[in-house]
Amino acid sequence: MKQEMMTIVRQQELAPRIYELVLAGELVKEMAMPGQFLHIRVPRSDLLLRRPISINQYDSEKGTCTIIYRVEGDGTKYFSEMAVGMKLDVMGPLGHGFEINDLNAGDTAFVVGGGIGVPPLYQLSKELTAKGVRVIHFLGFGTQEVVYFAEEFQELGETRFSTDDGTFGIQGNVGNLLLSEEDQPDAVFACGNNGLLKTVEQLYSEVENVQLSLESRMACGMGACYACVCHVPEDENKSVKVCEDGPVFKAGEVIF
Repeated sequence: MKQEMMTIVRQQELAPRIYELVLAGELVKEMAMPGQFLHIRVPRSDLLLRRPISINQYDSEKGTCTIIYRVEGDGTKYFSEMAVGMKLDVMGPLGHGFEINDLNAGDTAFVVGGGIGVPPLYQLSKELTAKGVRVIHFLGFGTQEVVYFAEEFQELGETRFSTDDGTFGIQGNVGNLLLSEEDQPDAVFACGNNGLLKTVEQLYSEVENVQLSLESRMACGMGACYACVCHVPEDENKSVKVCEDGPVFKAGEVIF
């Protein structure tokens, strides 16, 4: 983990309130595991807590990384108003990401995401595809208006879409997509809200390699403050920290 003043080299709105921000800096050299996140300081004195945002993709040769975020409050609104050439105080990469070493060419992996849980799955899919793994994406959104990165995922592999109102893909949530899928995976990777993760855990209880990335509010981002703990099944008095022990956990390791 390092801290650096990274430079904004591109920013664009992908969908209403959804922004893609590209940063350049030496910190990119530390990025080698999909599913990790950055902890970014809002350059305003009245907003003290950093914002944790997952890494969408990284390019070591160019020295750039991309984040995709949704404007939710004052901090992310401020990010969306920043221009190319401005700098952000960034810590990272943080957390435990997705492990893909056990997968081999010819294996099938399901990559499952919903809403703002979709971004970290892109780098994951790129690395799985590079290993020769057959990747099938299952991506859910609220409505067609907020769908983003559809073409990028389709270029990497088969991609199924759902929207709550049926305006893009099938109507329903990601669970409806998974229930209609006949292929059997060797591994499942998912990122999204707890409802989505519970569904994946239940549907693929017989699959040995299921990895789930949790969404959680954080404070320090480094495991010191215990603001993002969740409990484990074997001992309700024991907890793990999403920022440090996660955000990616194997199915069955934590209680949603």
